[in-house]
Amino acid sequence: MTQTISPSQLKNMLSDGEELALIDVREQGVFGQGHLLLASCLPLSHLEMRIADLVPWMRTRVVLLDGGDGEALTETAGERLTRWGYGNVALLAGGLAAWRDAGYEVFSGVNVPSKAFGEYVEHAYDTPRLTAGELKSRRDAGEDIVVLDSRPFAEFHRMSIPGGIDAPGAELVYRAHDMAPAPDTPIVVNCAGRTRSIIGAQSLINAGFPNPIAALENGTMGWHLAGFNVARGATAVAALPSTAGLEHARTAATRVAERFGVERVSAETLAEWRHDGDAYSLFLLDVRSPGEFALGHLPGSRNAPGGQLVQGTDEFIAVRHARIVLIDDTEVRAVMTASWLIQMGWHDVHVLAGGLNDLDLTSEPHTPLIYGEPWPNLIEPADLNTVLDDGSVSVIDLDTSLIYRDGHIPGARWAVRSRLQTQIDDLPASQTIVVTSGDGRLAALAAGEIAVLRPDSAVLVLKGGTQAWKTQGLALETGLTHPLGPNDDVQYKPYDREGGVEAAMQDYLQWEVALVEQIARDGNLTFRRYD
Repeated sequence: MTQTISPSQLKNMLSDGEELALIDVREQGVFGQGHLLLASCLPLSHLEMRIADLVPWMRTRVVLLDGGDGEALTETAGERLTRWGYGNVALLAGGLAAWRDAGYEVFSGVNVPSKAFGEYVEHAYDTPRLTAGELKSRRDAGEDIVVLDSRPFAEFHRMSIPGGIDAPGAELVYRAHDMAPAPDTPIVVNCAGRTRSIIGAQSLINAGFPNPIAALENGTMGWHLAGFNVARGATAVAALPSTAGLEHARTAATRVAERFGVERVSAETLAEWRHDGDAYSLFLLDVRSPGEFALGHLPGSRNAPGGQLVQGTDEFIAVRHARIVLIDDTEVRAVMTASWLIQMGWHDVHVLAGGLNDLDLTSEPHTPLIYGEPWPNLIEPADLNTVLDDGSVSVIDLDTSLIYRDGHIPGARWAVRSRLQTQIDDLPASQTIVVTSGDGRLAALAAGEIAVLRPDSAVLVLKGGTQAWKTQGLALETGLTHPLGPNDDVQYKPYDREGGVEAAMQDYLQWEVALVEQIARDGNLTFRRYD
């Protein structure tokens, strides 16, 4: 039986300087309603698929928790981790409820350490900001202002400031010089809300850009709330730097590395660290864009675009006090990302010296180690389509509620894997149950559980998942039409909501601003200031 620890024991572990992975195994939407500050959300539903990336060293101390209100998620998770070889696993007795009852802080939302850090940076460095009204008035008056959007392209494409150019996170210092070569051209950095706007603007300031720099206060949400139209479907992307732009970026990165004490590690030393893989947690993160990563990367590395790594560190690294090596081709993006992780309180951060030059690369996609046995019985999309309407088949879709809402197999019931034991009772009796998910991997892991719960039904996995169904141009149904339970599996952003969007935006922005004070009360996370 997995050992348990008390809230006070966990509180001490959080400050002892040793490696610790604090894993909340509830679904993200429930996690977002209340959780511990330094917990990473890894739902039981996805444990087999993500634990190896988030906790690569099997001797890391792992503490699991759930809500504590009669849930048994941690017991299942603990048994699985032990079976897979994790040797130092404990459960938080009483879960979140016991932590709250002990008088400790409980946080709402997701990516809280990163969001709070953005607010801290604005206060600590007095990052200049511009309101939506000020930006629009100045542009309407004909002023040449370059607006750089610091989000990934998909977010930018969905909703952006008119005339904006996409330059996600760490790409800003790398690419911005060519976007605004005249030193008197103002640059305004935006995101959807606050964090990436602030970090992006301060990155340019830290890098020594001579331009007037400002963060767009409250990002696209602030623009929308001010009554201005956002652009949809924008495609403008900051180009790779010219020779002059790259020289400028490298000079800037050198300045930043010196100021924030960014350490470099040689390829030879990194090879030794990797050989010592049974001594500590080591994360190899390539901070370039996904497209660049796909063309060639260091074997064993994962893609973690710099801006997103700072924005949601807990989604890439679940182990406090782990060793982190950041990689890119020119060092610029790795240095900028490292400078922020250091200020966030990560102490063992390094940049691969010389980048990827003269190293053997691979274009093979990163394939995470997945535990568990995939269900072997498959059905082709075309074959499912022929029997979909005859009443002999029930389809269970285990994708997120948001993806299901945007388009799913007609008649498919939406469910959450970790809740199948109760949700499957509402599934119609069928001779055959077909399980699907995005690419089919989650469905293949869950199908065996469904077979146990429904022993009288044949259970099949849709080959290639719902993506294969869509690729073949088969019919789709939209909306949350057939849920088997509440859609609290993921955190809905304000603009994901079907109503009350403006109120949700206001609440979100107020929540971000209040985080710094709450983190100070918690006492388990200290940011570092460099004057």
